[in-house]
Amino acid sequence: MSRWFNIAGPCQDDIHYMLSPTARLPDLEELIQQRSYFVVHAPRQTGKTTAMLALAKQLTESGRYTAVMVSAEVGSAFNHDPGAAELATLGAWRNTIAVRLPKDLQPSAWVYEEPGQRIRASLQAWAQASSRPLVIFIDEIDSLQDEALISVLRQLRDGYPNRPHNFPLSVGLIGLRDVRDYKVASGGRDRLNTSSPFNIKISSLTLRNFNAQEVQELYQQHTDDTGQFFTPDSIATAFDLTQGQPWLVNALAKEVVEKMVKDRSIAITDEHILTAKEILIARQDTHLDSLAERLLQPRIKAIIEPMLAGLELGDVPNDDIQFVIDLGLCKMDPQGGLTIANPIYREVLPRVLTVTPSASLPKIAPTWLTPSGELNTDDLLQAFMKFWRQHGEPLLKSTGYHEVAPHIVLMAFLHRVVNGGGTLEREYAIGSDRMDLCLRYGSTTLGIELKVWRDKKGDPESEGLEQLDSYLARLGLDFGWLFVFDRRKNAPPIEERLSTQVIATKNQRSITVIRA
Repeated sequence: MSRWFNIAGPCQDDIHYMLSPTARLPDLEELIQQRSYFVVHAPRQTGKTTAMLALAKQLTESGRYTAVMVSAEVGSAFNHDPGAAELATLGAWRNTIAVRLPKDLQPSAWVYEEPGQRIRASLQAWAQASSRPLVIFIDEIDSLQDEALISVLRQLRDGYPNRPHNFPLSVGLIGLRDVRDYKVASGGRDRLNTSSPFNIKISSLTLRNFNAQEVQELYQQHTDDTGQFFTPDSIATAFDLTQGQPWLVNALAKEVVEKMVKDRSIAITDEHILTAKEILIARQDTHLDSLAERLLQPRIKAIIEPMLAGLELGDVPNDDIQFVIDLGLCKMDPQGGLTIANPIYREVLPRVLTVTPSASLPKIAPTWLTPSGELNTDDLLQAFMKFWRQHGEPLLKSTGYHEVAPHIVLMAFLHRVVNGGGTLEREYAIGSDRMDLCLRYGSTTLGIELKVWRDKKGDPESEGLEQLDSYLARLGLDFGWLFVFDRRKNAPPIEERLSTQVIATKNQRSITVIRA
């Protein structure tokens, strides 16, 4: 039977290429032996459900435990009615257990007592009747909120002292976030704290990404099955772009082998992987789309906006920093500082922010193309100046990310330029005080740096020239553009300040400074 790269739901070993599902959670069996209650949290589509399903099956087949993975998701439709949430949840658990456990290990019946007691009573009755200790993994636990979440956590804590004969020996809560970050107020920022209703947890584990060796092993399975070879450079590029994020690793390979290179005699190169990256970003698959939605949340915006602008983080709570790490949006760089988790997300986040401004853009004739279809940068600059004079100021109001509004509108304009015929790559980081863009179209590569002149700060031109000179050196270019966006309250009107000037750097590079 053929196997495939999986980008939807848990992996199934008969049809999907997959690594050992439990290898990235090596300590769980020991925690279970210690009768621990614990949390496993990781971003969406990193393999949590696959791993926990496999572990439950393994534990049950060992003959020592009755282990099953259930989900709290159906209860989330009733977050303000704990009684209804309990009934929906227990109904879903009954159906799941009927499929996942043999008849002799299933509970005889759930106990439908008073609201707020049903889950505790049902698990107690099952544990008492079970021939083996119970191990329960509750997936999607953080889909519950408010009273429904508090009720479930309190019932688990209430039964905890009675394990293993009168309550599950071990319970794992599986979700996106650690338990401290579960919401207890609808739509609010309030989170569980040290007096958590689940203060019985022994450990919080996170599921790491694939390492470079594991990416190679996964892709090798395709080679073993089909004979189609991934070059070492293609595997290295896939790891570099994804940093081992499992969904991205699978999605790149799936795009290449199922759509781009169906001929199994053709080897997969790094160029194929780079093209697949552009397709994924442009297509905005559900995984990438769900990240994009997060950008609207105030606590995430408070971190991502200064990062895009190259500013220092403001007074951001530690919990919020941990939150963006738990979600997989960011990671702590080994050299220090918070950074976007991987190059693909680094492209996706600012591109998502250009959607509304892009929709607001007027029709722009591509006057920057030569008769042979090449990019003429002088004509492109003239087109931008005309566009910014007419539309720049109004479009700045079309984004909620005010610190980087000029960057977003400029990127929206440049996306029109490269649409279908080129690429736009971005570099930005906390404290860098700039954003760098690399526009590639046909044989032309253009290096661009964006600086903002803010209130109570000096003119950033000289610093920008030095930074852009260094960026152009890395790109191997001898010319580029430096944008200085004047965002001071007393800035001259757009008609007065919009100008261009060509300056030669000390390294004899030609830089066009655009003041806007």
